[in-house]
Parts: sequence; C-alpha cells; structure tokens
Amino acid sequence: MKKLLALTALAAAATGALAQDFPGGKPITIVVPFAAGGPTDRVARDLAEALRKPLDGVSVVIDNTAGAGSTIGNAKVARAKNDGYTLLLTHVGMATTPVLYRKLPYNYETDFEYLGMINDVPMTIIGKPQLEAKNFKEMREWINKNPGKVNLGNAGIGSASHLCGLLLQTELKTEMTTVPYKGTAPAIADLLGGQIDLLCDQTTNTTSQIEAKKVKPYAVTTLKRLTTPALKDIPTADESGLKGFQVTIWHGLYAPKGTPAPVLKKLNDALKVALKDPEFIKKEEGLGAVVVTDNRVEPAEHKKFVMSEVARFGPVIKAAGVYAD
Repeated sequence: MKKLLALTALAAAATGALAQDFPGGKPITIVVPFAAGGPTDRVARDLAEALRKPLDGVSVVIDNTAGAGSTIGNAKVARAKNDGYTLLLTHVGMATTPVLYRKLPYNYETDFEYLGMINDVPMTIIGKPQLEAKNFKEMREWINKNPGKVNLGNAGIGSASHLCGLLLQTELKTEMTTVPYKGTAPAIADLLGGQIDLLCDQTTNTTSQIEAKKVKPYAVTTLKRLTTPALKDIPTADESGLKGFQVTIWHGLYAPKGTPAPVLKKLNDALKVALKDPEFIKKEEGLGAVVVTDNRVEPAEHKKFVMSEVARFGPVIKAAGVYAD
C-alpha cells in the first residue's frame, strides 16, 4: 500500500511539474480535420499566430488531417497524448457528426476537454445571377410556386451549407432538390453558371462573390445585420419574414480527455488573450466572422452550448434521413 501511495504521489508530482512548466518551449500542434486553405484552416492559422504570445512565444503549428467529414482528425486528437501539446480546432461538426454518423471512433462528449469557443461565422443565402427575385420575400414566393423544382446546392453531406439548407427548408416548410458537391468551390462555380439556383454558405466563402456582385444576396442568417462593408446592407432572414431564423458556423478548441487541469487553465487563459488580439479580430472581421466575447469562451459553457447544438441539429438531420455512413 505504501508503495502504491508513493507511486501515486510521484505521478501527481510529475503531472504538477509538467503543468507548471507548460509549454516549456515545446511546440503545440493544432489538428484541423479539414484540408488546408478552407475556412476552418484559415481560422486555425490566424488563431495559432495570436496564441504564440500568451503561450510564451512557442510555435503553434497546424496539422491538416482531413477526411470522413472531420472524424479522422477528431479521432486523432481523442487518441493523442493528453499533455496539452496536441489540440483540435473544429467547427459545428463537433455537434453534427454524432447524428450524421451511426458509429464514431470517439465519443464527442467524453473523449475531449472543451477549452472554449472561438467565433461565430454567419451564413448567407445567395442565388444565381439570373434569378429575377429581387429580395427574400420574392425568392420565397418563387420557391413556393416551384415546389421540388428549385435546386439548392451544398458543399457535401454534413457541410455547413448542407446544414443551413436543411434548416432553411424546415423553416420554409418546403422541399427543394438538394445538389451536393465535393466542396464549396464547385458549388459556387455552378451557382455562377446557373446550374443550381440557391446556396446557403458561410460568409468566409461568399463575401467576395457578393462584393463583386456575381451572385444575388437575399439574406444573412444572424438576428442582427452584419457590419462587414460588403454585407452591411443585406437584410437578415428574421427581418425578411423568417422569424427567429439563425444559423452560424462556430469554431471551438479542444484537448484530449485527461489533460491536466493546470494545463487546461493555461490553454484557456491563452485563448482568452488571443481572442482579444486586435490583429486576430481584424482578420476574423475580414472573413465576416464574429469573435466570441460571451461566456462560451469558458470550457463548461462551451460544452453546454455544443450539447444544445446536438439537440438542435439532431431532429432536423434525422427528419431528412441523411447519414454520412
């Protein structure tokens, strides 16, 4: 018994020393479960730069482990050593993959330490340039007059645009013909070419097209209008008659389960500092994203929010009968 107690005390001391020295000049890796160049990757790279100063100047590197709708990268972090040097940055998929996939190689609720939320990325409802509808009301009337004939594109099953499209159809109480693509780029290309009629996607993907007047913007999916110059004159879906309609694609930061509490506190403290970095805020605003300043930056509140998102998206996905496996 004495030997066991001694070993336990030794292990606790070692953990305490690790936490006290963390990060100790050792690089930290943020796993992004999507390909380089996408919106989540951009957020991760901007955050990595902002985290360097509050983490004593250590390098924060990005590891793009894409595939299977983010589940490969998520599983990689769930299995990683829980010392604080391997983190996960992902989006709303943390809340939707449990519904989209019948079997996951990790448990979203118990295999991660929730560090905090980073931002909210609004969505925009846009149409092909040939559409005659001048505003959201006219677009809605046109959809109602053409049940089942309107083509609604998305970037693939489980993507942000797919989820927004499902919610939009639910709220409009109508069905459109959904056209999945392998990414946002080909979906927007077909929208520009008139092969599909509508698309609901993140401001990070649509702002430049709206600014260049290559698409018809009908609404943003926040309850308040956005302040980004290219988007500030676009009405919200709420004010256009779709009361309470709100969809944002958020990003959060996570560590493997069992990461020592002192390390988690250092990481959360660093995240809070990074989210106040003027350069980081400027970059996010340029993407149309809103940096989180409310209590969702706290681990417990972020986890509570994710659980509410699982409850929100679950019924919509199940009703649509859409599964990724």
